[in-house]
Amino acid sequence: MTPDRSDPREASRLSPDREDDALFPAVPEQNFHVRRMTLIALLLAAIVLPCVYVAAMAFSDLRAREADATDLTLRTVRVAEEHALKVFDMNEALDARVVDLVQGLDDDGIRAREADIHDKLRTMGGGYPQVAAVSIFGQDGTLLGSSRFYPAPPLSIAKRDDFIGIRDGEVLEHVSKDMLGQVAGENVFNTGVPRRGADGAFAGVVSVALRPDYFSAFYQELLGRHDTPMTMSLIRADGSVLAHYPAAPGQPAMIAPHTPFSDALANGSHAGVVRMRSVFDHDNLILAYRRVGAYPVYVSCGYRTSAIWAAWYRHLSVLILSMFTPSIVLWCVIWLSMRRLGAEEEAWERWQAEASMRRSIESAYRQSRKMEALGNLVGSVAHDFNNLLMIVSANVQIARRRGAPGLDRELSAIERALKSGQSLTRQLLGVARKQPLRNETLAVDGWLPACRELLSASLGAKVSLVIDIGTDVWPMRVDVAELELALINIAVNARDAMPNGGRFTVRAANITFRHDDGFPLTGDFVQLSLEDTGVGMPPDVLARAFEPLFTTKPKGMGTGLGLPQVFAFCERSGGLAAIDSAIGAGTSIRLYLPRAAALPEAERPPEPNVEDTSAPQGLRILLVEDNEEVAAGTEALLQMMGHQVTGVFNADTALRLFDDAHAKQARTGEPLPFDLVISDIHMPGATNGIDLAEAIQAFETRLPVILVTGYAEELDRARHVDVRVLSKPFDIALLEKLLLDLQRQLAQTSSHSAD
Repeated sequence: MTPDRSDPREASRLSPDREDDALFPAVPEQNFHVRRMTLIALLLAAIVLPCVYVAAMAFSDLRAREADATDLTLRTVRVAEEHALKVFDMNEALDARVVDLVQGLDDDGIRAREADIHDKLRTMGGGYPQVAAVSIFGQDGTLLGSSRFYPAPPLSIAKRDDFIGIRDGEVLEHVSKDMLGQVAGENVFNTGVPRRGADGAFAGVVSVALRPDYFSAFYQELLGRHDTPMTMSLIRADGSVLAHYPAAPGQPAMIAPHTPFSDALANGSHAGVVRMRSVFDHDNLILAYRRVGAYPVYVSCGYRTSAIWAAWYRHLSVLILSMFTPSIVLWCVIWLSMRRLGAEEEAWERWQAEASMRRSIESAYRQSRKMEALGNLVGSVAHDFNNLLMIVSANVQIARRRGAPGLDRELSAIERALKSGQSLTRQLLGVARKQPLRNETLAVDGWLPACRELLSASLGAKVSLVIDIGTDVWPMRVDVAELELALINIAVNARDAMPNGGRFTVRAANITFRHDDGFPLTGDFVQLSLEDTGVGMPPDVLARAFEPLFTTKPKGMGTGLGLPQVFAFCERSGGLAAIDSAIGAGTSIRLYLPRAAALPEAERPPEPNVEDTSAPQGLRILLVEDNEEVAAGTEALLQMMGHQVTGVFNADTALRLFDDAHAKQARTGEPLPFDLVISDIHMPGATNGIDLAEAIQAFETRLPVILVTGYAEELDRARHVDVRVLSKPFDIALLEKLLLDLQRQLAQTSSHSAD
């Protein structure tokens, strides 16, 4: 695998042939096909997106209009309810005054004073436009007195429902149905109350006849215009229509049964909004209703949905015209761009010829830039060593899977050497600041005591270990594995400095640095102090303690990477490492690690693992790896696991494969030929592994992606992509487990699709 080429300066670290490609990238002819497909995709998007936008806006506008209509009906019905309540309250007061007027008089007494009572009734009811007549009826329903006539005509309401209902104590009949009034001589509905004798027995009825036209006129004034899409009604609790606007010829006297509104009345609902078909004009309505106080009467306000749809159609036509006029212009522009693409392809070929001439001119400049690669020597060596370890690890696994009788001891030795090499590579990458960090929130008071066994093993039997944790030590945000490695490196150095034994002390405490302290850090930190009672360091050795590859140990005893790894880890974590030492006074190393912003999450109990004994079907894997030997070993190993592997050299080639596959899918409907993509991050070409993962996730059919890296560059960016990242050299068993989990997921998905 090769270093990242996203920065042109990185090209100086490559071979001369690859340097030419980095300075003057040769775009193959297929890229013009990609551009052509891009223009076609843009053309489709210019058609589809306006349609989607118009549909979304139309849907939103329809819902907004319905919401506005609902709100308007609710506000209107509240006004109508307040008006009706005032009228019925006034009628109740008027009935009470009439009852008081004839209190203590029997039917003969009322007849004897009929003239005086007539004048008073006419005075009481004459000032209200809604009152058609005020009448007094006897116990047998005979008219005793009226505001309209004197003397009272001989008529009786003994068989009328409202008289019978009031006599029998039915609340509903205190408001009668709409009828032709015998006294008023016009269409009215009556509000009545019973008269009681001295013994409390029923003695007759006092009735006030109300004009429905009064309510219709008020509703007309409230709605404001003759062509209004709204309707209003005054309805008795049993569904009888008392008043309605606008008037409809042959309008029914009752609302239809088994409608949302009639069901609401039957259930005693006080207020609400329903959708139903009108019995007056047979149009669909958004109907709001409210009960008038405690009276068995409701007011309702409906909004015709046909009016909503008509206004919506008008707005939709304007929206379509405004959206698709510029879209047509855009379609024409894209078509012209496709015509110009052919001419650009010819110009590109001429440019390629010119670029080949300029490459020779840049050779001297390339030579000077190669000097920049010296600063990354450690990291580059570790990277190449990682690839070698990957090759050896893959081939050892292949040998074990194929069966190698008599070589188990030798293979085990190779595997032990691989682990040592991986540890060395990890140190090299840490020193070169290219080891990926997996930071997490760590509670020191719980983690540090758990490291006692690890530190004791590193210190040996002659050195005693003391751990001192301060009060309420803050959590910190670090890579736990790197922190443990740093502690091991320090413990090993302390052991070598105390050949005759001694004491190694680990202390944890909180510390805050301010700008005035003169310390290179500011903010809240956790200080880990690691002190030994060893021989100490002279000043010249102390000055180079954190220098990579510097060691005072005998040949074969040290690599010079231990303390540099500690320093690099602290610096990359946002902290700092400091060291103090003197001959005969021991050594003290202090790690300043940043305080975490939040507490660590509580560990969840592991979920029970249910073994799946079925053998899942092998995966179709696209392997993107520029190192041929790494690719060959990985491909052979994947095939032995039962997977189909297609290998490509870089991400550009992989994207072209996906473009061709999507084009074929669009023509034939065939599914994509891959189930999984395993890709290195740093590869030659214009696209790296993260770019490839982002492009694959942008497809309509999203494939799982596993990225492999030995560097920390762009690791933060990789974490924002929904992929799994493995650090080189990765554990083959871990990869096999990931693939097995993915096989089971795909099998479950296929099963659900079949169901």
